[in-house]
Amino acid sequence: MLANRVRKNYKHRRKWAKRNQVTCYRIYDRDIPECPLAIDLYEDHLHIAEYSRHDADDDADGIVKSYADAVGDTLGIQSDRVFIKTRRRQRGKSQYNAVSKHGHRLVVTEGGLKFIVNLSDYLDTGLFLDHRLARQQIRDLADGCRVLNLFAYTGSFTVYAAAGGAHATTTVDLSKTYLNWCHDNLTINGMTGTEHERVQADVSAWLTDANNAERRYDLIVLDPPTFSNSKRSQSVLDLNRDHAALIENSMALLNPNGVLFFSTNSQRFKLEPSIGEFAEITETTNRTVPEDFKKRSHRSWRLEPK
Repeated sequence: MLANRVRKNYKHRRKWAKRNQVTCYRIYDRDIPECPLAIDLYEDHLHIAEYSRHDADDDADGIVKSYADAVGDTLGIQSDRVFIKTRRRQRGKSQYNAVSKHGHRLVVTEGGLKFIVNLSDYLDTGLFLDHRLARQQIRDLADGCRVLNLFAYTGSFTVYAAAGGAHATTTVDLSKTYLNWCHDNLTINGMTGTEHERVQADVSAWLTDANNAERRYDLIVLDPPTFSNSKRSQSVLDLNRDHAALIENSMALLNPNGVLFFSTNSQRFKLEPSIGEFAEITETTNRTVPEDFKKRSHRSWRLEPK
């Protein structure tokens, strides 16, 4: 049942991917309720995420392994290139903690750029595939801009901005691991200049300091987690509660004609109406969610100062 569905999806998606020069994409997303998996193809590797169920029994690991074997066989991918993760409802920073130390890193290509992904060690791989179109939009806007990337993770938006001709970039994240990963992504694309600044900091605190220092940017990417309670952070972040302040403090750093791109994966998110008092708001979700993530993905907005 699963193998047949994957085969059918892959046949369709492969043609779409070839037309659009996409090499990493989703081929299955919980299509069958009994098989709650998200299956992503990273060139010639498979990343399979199981969404755990409360009623999962002791045989669950074996069942998922059998699914993975079946999918690998169906697509002709060797077993040592198939990686399985189990996703549970995450709180705080646990989704960013290492789940193993195998270090299976490889370089993949997207939009003519190179990115390092790690298929073995974390729940997420280092490259959020559902933001593929959003990254392209940032590249299209970045020429000559000072670009700020907040909650930057491994810096893929930064790489795209640099590729689009950004005058300078500032990349802010709380994790040294991910900032180093960002550095590696920039380096393999030949983007090694001092104009690419990386800052390890709590974003909310950094925004206060940046506003006090009167920093200014032309383009800002704000893609925060839904919830974070990292010990290194000065406060607990609850996006549904805190997003209005985050957006307002970020937009205070924009030049008069600047643009802020905001996105979230929160399924229950509602944009605070008061934001409309200081920003022109355009929802861009239908332009940033790609074909392979139509079922479940992010929402996004473009905001400009009034």
